[in-house]
Amino acid sequence: MVITLTESAAKQIHQQLEKRGKGLALRISIKKVGCSGFAYTFDYADEFLANDRVFGSYNASVVIDMTDLPFFNGSSIDFIKEGLNSSFKLNNPNVDSACGCGESFSLKDLIKA
Repeated sequence: MVITLTESAAKQIHQQLEKRGKGLALRISIKKVGCSGFAYTFDYADEFLANDRVFGSYNASVVIDMTDLPFFNGSSIDFIKEGLNSSFKLNNPNVDSACGCGESFSLKDLIKA
């Protein structure tokens, strides 16, 4: 399983952890929501748990729970700025389609189980 970070995402993780004054990594997970089925959640990890898998690039880390790994395999995490908005963006090859509002997505049949 491989998850990569762009340099922009790594810089943002560093900035946010520094601003918080604590933390080890960005924690990403997936939950069932919305009209298409799934959405990403983002938080910061202050500790690593037994079921965590850590991925790193540019001296920054992302943590994903082992049960969510199939949903993220092969993903690249970027940080983008569009006008006044900025956010982490996942380029995930496991996404089949997204809803019109862009808030939720469906996954390819191979990993829905």
